[in-house]
Amino acid sequence: MGEISLTRLVKPKNVSKVLVLQGGVSEEKEVSNSTAASCIEALKRISFDVEAVNMHSANMHELAKIINAINPDVIFNALHGGIGENGTIQGLFETLQIPYTHSGVLSSAMAMDKFISKKIFKSSGLPVIEDSLLNTEDQLKDIPINPPFVIKPNNGGSSVGIEFIKYKEQIDEVRTLYANEDRKYLLEKYIPGRELTVAVLNGKPLTVTDIVTDDWYNYDAKYRNGGSEHVIPADIPQDIFQLCISYAVKAHQSLACRGVTRSDFRWNEKEGKEGLYILELNTQPGMTKTSLVPEQAKYVGLDLQHLCLELVKDASCNK
Repeated sequence: MGEISLTRLVKPKNVSKVLVLQGGVSEEKEVSNSTAASCIEALKRISFDVEAVNMHSANMHELAKIINAINPDVIFNALHGGIGENGTIQGLFETLQIPYTHSGVLSSAMAMDKFISKKIFKSSGLPVIEDSLLNTEDQLKDIPINPPFVIKPNNGGSSVGIEFIKYKEQIDEVRTLYANEDRKYLLEKYIPGRELTVAVLNGKPLTVTDIVTDDWYNYDAKYRNGGSEHVIPADIPQDIFQLCISYAVKAHQSLACRGVTRSDFRWNEKEGKEGLYILELNTQPGMTKTSLVPEQAKYVGLDLQHLCLELVKDASCNK
């Protein structure tokens, strides 16, 4: 585990006003609002001057003017999904030259594209699941991977839009996915087993969480109270525990991420070390009351105030 410990809250001398950007236009805007609510409360307790902007379709084109009018020292990016996480909004922050939290333009863009990030993980020596990128509906007729498999949006998050296919006959049921022709989908071989996750803060791993659910870690399991059980630290063999830690740090470094990230894993216990795979890395992990990262931070001695303070301290441009 990362040796992270803070005994008192010390604000950066050059940071007084923090703008929290929330909402957005993606499917994950409700999650963003929950993250923002928790973080705003924490930042105010640190005595920052906090102002929140709820981004939506009506004010999106005026966002630069809105941000400049507020003139913050730091932008706390609480957006999830879409342009808030794929490098687009990070590009705006860079243009405005206002320090912002979490990862930069390129890191965010690479992490958001699951197909590309998996290629980078693989080149870095990390184990990834066999997959195929589906660009057209025709590709569903000749899928190179036998069921069971998972189909997920290539650039989505919060388990939105994921479909499980157990039999070939079910493929017809997911053709409606392609009503949105602008969206690509990633098909992955289904790996039975456990869902594990590791948060990395400023390059240091926190711990491993074992996510226990009745079915799978879907949207409700992630954000509904009681939707899942989080076992912290994960009760798994020490060698698997250390592999998760090592893989998460390597994934964070391979994409040159900043601030906090969360790497998710699938582990087939029957196959030991060979059964551990990295699924994806999230550069804007949830910070709600049921979220995994704040839970892991608390386990290593960081409450939400300290966690948010670490992100504000790391805020910068040109990253």
